[in-house]
Amino acid sequence: MGRFGQRLGWYCAERAETRTSLLPAGKTLAFAAVGERRCPGVWRAGRWIVCPYRAVLDGASARDQCARCAQLDRSRSVAADTMADDPRPYGVYLAYFGPGLLKVGITAAERGAARLVEQGAVAYAWLGRGPLMAARRAEAVLGSALGVPDRFPKAAKRAARGALPPVADRVAELAQLHGRAREPALWPETLEPVEFACTDHSELFGLDRIPGEVAELGGMVAGAEVVGEVLAGVGSDVYLRLAGECGAGELEGLEREGVGGADGGGRSGGVGGLVAVMDARVLSGWVLGAAGGRVTTVPVVVKGRAAAKGAGEQEDGGQEGLF
Repeated sequence: MGRFGQRLGWYCAERAETRTSLLPAGKTLAFAAVGERRCPGVWRAGRWIVCPYRAVLDGASARDQCARCAQLDRSRSVAADTMADDPRPYGVYLAYFGPGLLKVGITAAERGAARLVEQGAVAYAWLGRGPLMAARRAEAVLGSALGVPDRFPKAAKRAARGALPPVADRVAELAQLHGRAREPALWPETLEPVEFACTDHSELFGLDRIPGEVAELGGMVAGAEVVGEVLAGVGSDVYLRLAGECGAGELEGLEREGVGGADGGGRSGGVGGLVAVMDARVLSGWVLGAAGGRVTTVPVVVKGRAAAKGAGEQEDGGQEGLF
């Protein structure tokens, strides 16, 4: 996986320290939400500026900033068109999320494929490179001319992962769109073209480990616990096999380690358990402590109906905020 392995980031405001924990397949997560979910603030110049309002966030929402910190974040943002003076070169790309789910976008050339990995692009190909405003114009012109958007809802991307065609078909769909974009009538003169080359993320994400039918974890509340084994990671989505009945010894290592099994190596005994996907963004702003039990108590949505894993049954899946 190299530098693109999926990770959880941790931040201690008191010590102004950050660290990351890798989430490889087979890692057991066993954590509980503690206290209140608070806005972490704004990332600037390689460090966190802690939210001065100590704003409390909705535990079920993927939004991980309060409104005022989000506004400050967008005051210096390429996505919000508030960084027109950015001197860095930018790349224009085509990203594939599933049959018919192709988009055009831009990212700073120095970031390489990082933006594609963050979005959960199953495959991608570069179209061209140039200054920011040239790349932004190309994104708008090509998106309109090719009839492709600049984003898709998470629900659509998740659904597509369960029924992906062979790699050759993905490459062919990207190649066809890439060829159309390079037509002289459409191609912006200010953009340096890049020859077609497809990169597929099947192995990186572990797509072959994702079953066709997957449940979804709802939002966190104080005291809610998640216990399961990591199967795959796509963008901010973490696919877990939720733990079933386990012997006490199998979770002892995680309980001793402390926070969410981040540094432990224990394995869940729930091999035949339900597979569910969690948007890791709902964890942002929570203090995570060790799970006290051996089952997931967060709401689990199975095919549109709420199901309960563990002792505490929940009726509301609380998923609206994720999409």
